[in-house]
Amino acid sequence: MAPQHARRRARIAFTDSAAKQLENITSEAEIHALDRALVVVSVDPEIGEPIPGSAADPQLRECADEVERVRLLYWVTALKTVVVVAYLEV
Repeated sequence: MAPQHARRRARIAFTDSAAKQLENITSEAEIHALDRALVVVSVDPEIGEPIPGSAADPQLRECADEVERVRLLYWVTALKTVVVVAYLEV
C-alpha cells in the first residue's frame, strides 16, 4: 500500500498593496493573528466566501476571522495551488 501524504498547502503570494500593508504591521499580536489566517487559507483556499458582483475570473473570496479580527480578500489561481492575497485587514 502506498503511503498517504498530507494535502499540500497552497503557496501564498501578495499583491503590491497587500505587501505594503504587511510592512505597516508592527504589533506581534497582529502578526500572529494574520499568520493564523494565512495558514487557514493555505490549507483550504476554498474556505472563504465568494464575493458577489462579478462573474469574471478570478473570483474574489473573503475569509474573515471574527476572533482574531482579520479579514483577507484573495483569489485562487486556476491551478488552485497559489492563493494571491489582495487585501489584508488586521
